[in-house]
Amino acid sequence: MASASYHISNLLEKMTSSDKDFRFMATNDLMTELQKDSIKLDDDSERKVVRMILKLLEDKNGEVQNLAVKCLGPLVSKVKEYQVETIVDTLCTNMLSDKEQLRDISSIGLKTVIGELPPASSGSALAASVCKKITGRLTSAIAKQEDVSVQLEALDIMADMLCRQGGLLVNFHPSILSCLLPQLTSPRLAVRKRTIMALGHLVMSCGNLVFIDLIEHLLTELGRNDNMSTTRTYIQCTAAISRQAGHRIGEYLEKIIPLVVKFCNVDDDELREYCIQAFESFVRRCPKEVYPHVPTVISICLRYLTYDPNYNFDDEDEDDNYSDDDDMSWKVRRAAAKCLDAVVSTRHEMLPEFYRSVSPALVCRFKEREENVKADVFHAYLSLLKQTRPAQSWLADPDAMEQGDTPLTMLQSQVPMIVKALHKQLKEKSVKTRQCCFNMLTELVNVLPGALTQHIPVLIPGIIFSLNDKSSSSNLKIDALACLHVIMVTHPAHAFHAHVPALVPPVVACVGDPFYKITSEALLVTQQLVKVGVEPFDPSPYINDLFTCTIRRLKAADIDQEVKERAISCMGQIICNLGDRLPAELPGTLLIFLERLKNEITRLTTVKALTLIAGSPLKIDLRPVLPDAVPILASFLRKNQRALKLCTLAALDILLRNYNSAVTPVMVDAVLAELPPLISESDMHVSQMALSFLSTLAVTHPSSLSQLSGGNIMQQLIALVRSPLLQGGALAAMLDFYQALVSTDTPGLGYMDLLRMLTGPVYSQSAALPHKQAYCSIAKCVAALTRACPTEGPAWIKSQINSRSTDSIRLLALLSLGEVGHHVDLSSQPELKTVILDAFSSSSEEVKSAASYALGSIAVGNLPEYLPFVLQEISSSKRQYLLLHSLKEIISSASVSGLKPYVESVWSLLLKHCECQEEGTRNVVAECLGKLTLIDPETLLPRLKGYLLSGSSYARSSVVTAVKFTISDQPQPIDPLLKNCIGDFLKTLEDPDLNVRRVALVTFNSAAHNKPSLIRELLDSVLPQLYNETKVRKELIREVEMGPFKHTVDDGLDLRKAAFECMYTLLDSCLDRIDIFTFLNHVEDGLKDHYDIKMLTFLMLARLSSLCPSAVLQRLDRLVEPLRATCTTKVKANSVKQEFEKQDELKRSAMRAVVALLTIPEAEKSPLMSEFQSQISSNQELAAIFDSIQRDSSSANMESMDTS
Repeated sequence: MASASYHISNLLEKMTSSDKDFRFMATNDLMTELQKDSIKLDDDSERKVVRMILKLLEDKNGEVQNLAVKCLGPLVSKVKEYQVETIVDTLCTNMLSDKEQLRDISSIGLKTVIGELPPASSGSALAASVCKKITGRLTSAIAKQEDVSVQLEALDIMADMLCRQGGLLVNFHPSILSCLLPQLTSPRLAVRKRTIMALGHLVMSCGNLVFIDLIEHLLTELGRNDNMSTTRTYIQCTAAISRQAGHRIGEYLEKIIPLVVKFCNVDDDELREYCIQAFESFVRRCPKEVYPHVPTVISICLRYLTYDPNYNFDDEDEDDNYSDDDDMSWKVRRAAAKCLDAVVSTRHEMLPEFYRSVSPALVCRFKEREENVKADVFHAYLSLLKQTRPAQSWLADPDAMEQGDTPLTMLQSQVPMIVKALHKQLKEKSVKTRQCCFNMLTELVNVLPGALTQHIPVLIPGIIFSLNDKSSSSNLKIDALACLHVIMVTHPAHAFHAHVPALVPPVVACVGDPFYKITSEALLVTQQLVKVGVEPFDPSPYINDLFTCTIRRLKAADIDQEVKERAISCMGQIICNLGDRLPAELPGTLLIFLERLKNEITRLTTVKALTLIAGSPLKIDLRPVLPDAVPILASFLRKNQRALKLCTLAALDILLRNYNSAVTPVMVDAVLAELPPLISESDMHVSQMALSFLSTLAVTHPSSLSQLSGGNIMQQLIALVRSPLLQGGALAAMLDFYQALVSTDTPGLGYMDLLRMLTGPVYSQSAALPHKQAYCSIAKCVAALTRACPTEGPAWIKSQINSRSTDSIRLLALLSLGEVGHHVDLSSQPELKTVILDAFSSSSEEVKSAASYALGSIAVGNLPEYLPFVLQEISSSKRQYLLLHSLKEIISSASVSGLKPYVESVWSLLLKHCECQEEGTRNVVAECLGKLTLIDPETLLPRLKGYLLSGSSYARSSVVTAVKFTISDQPQPIDPLLKNCIGDFLKTLEDPDLNVRRVALVTFNSAAHNKPSLIRELLDSVLPQLYNETKVRKELIREVEMGPFKHTVDDGLDLRKAAFECMYTLLDSCLDRIDIFTFLNHVEDGLKDHYDIKMLTFLMLARLSSLCPSAVLQRLDRLVEPLRATCTTKVKANSVKQEFEKQDELKRSAMRAVVALLTIPEAEKSPLMSEFQSQISSNQELAAIFDSIQRDSSSANMESMDTS
């Protein structure tokens, strides 16, 4: 401590030296000392240091002055508060001095101090007192209007301070406003401009009264319209306020927009530009309030997009380089293009209208003569295309059932006009223009693949022009190649046959380009050219050029990674498609591939290329490289890289199929040795690939399988069969393998051997397997084996029917019989029915459900024998629930033609049970009804609709649930019929019965999730009812007495939960059909509801923050309050553990919503939000949660970038 203050006093002494170098070095050393965290100054040193630094600000030497200013930053955070005030006072006084240099240095000093103050959200007292001091001095400096340069500096600092610390100055806002407003009429434009900036920062944090004063002032002045110059300023100011605080200005737009429209008609280009810029900011920042005015804005923009009074396009004699320095009209056109861009980007629901009016107008302006304007016109059209790109598959789905002109069909009809306009621009001198053209074509093809098939002859010369043009920049060439690649991928090959002769030379030249990015794009195009060169086209004249340029890149070792990989892929394609025409070059090229296979960096790409070659219909001779390649591939199976394992398994599989004679047993053994670790539940996809490799092996090298018996691979297989995770593709691969294996008749792996391996554990242990799923998987494997062995199967089936020992053996036997019976007719086993019906009365629930599954599945194998039996049992027996499950299995799995004759009898039986008291039974009946309706929709759907009038609420709920099972995410014949009548089913949202309304919401949710096109047109009528169900109903809350305690039960909770779930689904599928502000009102109510609903609404807030940030921003203040309430709620000390866990989960979830809200750029500037942030940072528990969630979300973003 002592040494530090001694060292500093030493420095202070040197600072008074007459030698400027001494002063400079001493100041530099002081700077270093101040930046150390450990430094502590006593009061005396502080005072001396501060006085010295302030003195050095007036030093004669500029470099010393600069260093002194830099010292202010670290100094502010090291000295006590009153010293900071001294610094600020001195700086403010110096700012008003006559000396220009001192003024400049002081204003830099003030900015440095303001920048160093802790942010407003930390709630520090220092920042508040310093800002108040500065504000008083600045407002008087601004108001005096004596010296313009003082005013400009003061305004600059004021804007900086309002931006960083605006929230602390709330009490000063009225005085700041009253000193800023008169500056808007200052004779100096620079003063006006900085005043507008300061006002922009003021409105982010000011209170409502100040905001109203400001807007009223602007409206009055605009109404008076004294002179053009100030009117321009007021319009600019309005636009600036809207950009910074659009969510507040919304309610005044009704008054502002008519004024702005009026000024658009005044003949003053600058004013017009500012008016259109104001429109743009309204469109982007006040989406709801500007809605009624959008047509007006569009018509004004379209009018001024072509506004070019000093230029005549028709008069061809005029000189092309005509320019007029006073011509400001291009700025108006640019503003109009940018404004249209904003409209197109924000109003997705008006797309059809845009294609009618905006699209043709923009295309006509591609010929714009001013390059900057042209770029903005292109950008606006790009935005239109991006809005049209089908975001979800169901939009592009031809079955989406949207009649009439969809945006895509309208765009399709305008393609010739677009191509015609672009055709001229592709030969322009300007590089920027051509780049815009390529971006446009690329986006157009992404939106409408195949749209340019007719226009390829017109476009190819334009692309070649840019590839050959000496003046082209490398970026332009890259864009041209990328555009060509996308067009070739998305259009049929025959469209390019005529153009190959013209395309090959420039593309080959680009492959040889020294710049690696051009080479890499050109290799992609070459690969496409090779694909195009198929029959009936004769590629022989070009093979040599394409091969030579690619082999040169393939051989080069000192080359960019991306080029290496693309050269390998391209050469793979050349050999795959044209290898038979390159007999001399082939062996050498394959040896290069072998080298690349040994290199860690290129091995993955090489494996893919080899897979392509091995699958080629030309039967390329790979025998020379297989002895070396297969062992290398086998070694890849133990590497840690998952993609490499998957690609290697695919490569080995195709080599076995197409080159089985060349693959020796030794090679196979090398691969088999690596397989056991790959077959495990930890990675199902790798297991699936390994299994399909083994199945191929059973066909090509059956003799190699003899070593499997008793080996590791079989143990791994049996372990995998017992895994609860085995399903889907992996399960199918497992069944294929067992069937392939048993048909090889390998000793030790026959039918009975495999059965013993599979079922042994169930028979040997009295204990059951841990998972029910394991029994199902074993049963499926057993059935697959039995189907493959028709001679040995029947004896085993008999033994299964008679097995009666433990529950787990019965369970397996029933499931196996079910699986076999599905494919094999078991009606020859007369005692089967009694065995199954006996099992229905077993004490084990699992045996019962297995029996009901078995009965259903066996019936599928022989409907005439078993279906009448099942129906008769349902009518007569007491075990309806189990039998209905059997019926559900029959309806789900049997063929349509087989079921057709029984539809009527099944239907009438189901109707008897749809009013059953038990909800479980009703749900099964509903599923059966729904799936039965799919068999004959024309007849059965109207019947279902008829039961909506039933007097029983149970029947109504069954019918509405049945509709849910007719909706799937795949196109189906019932869809058009459903679309016509789903509205009637959704009318049950008004049903008096709670349960029917809940079921209707579940069905609605299913439709919105799986096939939104069914309900998009109905949203106007359904949404009010949906929102109605989100309200808490007092009459549904009752008190239940439990002994001495009273417990409240809310019967409406399930209903509200279903409603909020529907709202969440609609965000994904129908956002463009929802009025987001009404939607937000109900989200806001949900934030104050029950635990489950809060959790849902927090999720919705996070989604909304990314989907429509501007709307959320307008409501931010109302959303923060309930979030804050959730985070600050305390659980009673004597509550149970679950209550504490629930509250913690709520807090985490609310914090996730807060983190998501803070991703909206302007959210932090809301006073309530910044107050809440400071509350979070001051509370240890909340701060910890907040930090961990922020870390999670940023790492998730990084991951998504990696995988994209």
